[in-house]
Amino acid sequence: MRARIYQPAKTAMQSGTAKTTTWVLEFAPASAREVDPLMGWTSSSDTQAQVKLRFESRAEAEAYAVANAIEFDVTEPQKRKPMIRQRGYGENFATDRRGVWTH
Repeated sequence: MRARIYQPAKTAMQSGTAKTTTWVLEFAPASAREVDPLMGWTSSSDTQAQVKLRFESRAEAEAYAVANAIEFDVTEPQKRKPMIRQRGYGENFATDRRGVWTH
């Protein structure tokens, strides 16, 4: 059974980076999902697809996978550019603005 080790990216709904510091070991699905003919829900007989293990570092995740004989692929995170403005929201109401502020 293969697993994927990665560092999750921040979601579009959050501005901070709170849940992006941990590393996740996630198992690949062993079987395809099936559609229930009566209700239309999707299901699978693979229970490992529900498991997500979180680790403080990449080395801990790799050590766990090696100790439990789990084949794994590591996906390196793509770092984002810092986009923090110097003054932020308060700049809209500053008295020393560079340009005229009108409605």
